[in-house]
Amino acid sequence: MTEKKTRISIVFPVFNEKDNIEELYNQVREVCHQANLDYEMIFVDDGSSDGSLDVVKKVRAADPNVRYLSFSRNFGHQVALFAGLGKAEGDAIITMDADLQHPPSLIPEMVKRWREGVDVVYTTKQDANIDPIKGFIVRASYWFISKISGLSLEFGQSDFRLIDKKILKLILDMPECHKFLRGQVRWLGFRQEGIPYNVEKRHAGKPKFSYRSLYHLALDGIFSFGRYPLHLIMLFSLIIFFFSSLYLMIVIGIWILKILRIVRIPMPPGWTDLIMAVCFLGSVQLMAVGVLGEYVGRIYEQTKKRPIFIVKEDSAKENI
Repeated sequence: MTEKKTRISIVFPVFNEKDNIEELYNQVREVCHQANLDYEMIFVDDGSSDGSLDVVKKVRAADPNVRYLSFSRNFGHQVALFAGLGKAEGDAIITMDADLQHPPSLIPEMVKRWREGVDVVYTTKQDANIDPIKGFIVRASYWFISKISGLSLEFGQSDFRLIDKKILKLILDMPECHKFLRGQVRWLGFRQEGIPYNVEKRHAGKPKFSYRSLYHLALDGIFSFGRYPLHLIMLFSLIIFFFSSLYLMIVIGIWILKILRIVRIPMPPGWTDLIMAVCFLGSVQLMAVGVLGEYVGRIYEQTKKRPIFIVKEDSAKENI
């Protein structure tokens, strides 16, 4: 009796990757065949404008194991990942980018770890091939998100990972509209192991992950997992209250000693202190309002219950 192949779902978010799709498909298919894996590939076209969807359709015409979704517009990388996860039917699910910077050659090792009982096999970048300034910002972002959220994210974690289908069900049951996959996976717990890898150069095209994307990803990581920013503001306000009270007591003490003619210490100049205190406290108040506004805004987005994406085309259905 022949051994039943493990069925793996591989999800690719695609945004203007026309020149990478066929090469990506060929490499992943070859790796799966060599590892005796039964696969399905799910391409999620995130509102591409370069004809990426046409290339995906061409690939699907030659291989029925290829499926696709196409959004009505660009909804973002994380949303595209979740849309593809919702369509996955494999025993394990792998998510990876469509630019070939995530090496398909790691797939057999990820599957091997999963078969050994690991529920989540994530990857960490060793050589990220990014400029030093962006690298510093990314490192600082990971450190800050880990401290604020309590998730203990390692530097270099990417959305190139394998998750067991039972983990997938738990992830899809999370109702929040602001998605942060690497944080949600870490938050779940279970047995998780990492594999280091060197980031390959893009096969074609230009990077899509900008500083703005990094900023929004960091916000999702910070505000989606706890009330730590609110706690920090409370702690900061207590520190300000302590030093303000201490300064006030010193000024009152000097004033009393001057009235009693015990000392001749000049009183601190009033206008400078007043202006600095007003500006400082005003900035703290604005920061507090901004943090509260971020939480309230997310509550508002959640209560509207709008779909997080709109599907224009689905390979399993007729065009919408």
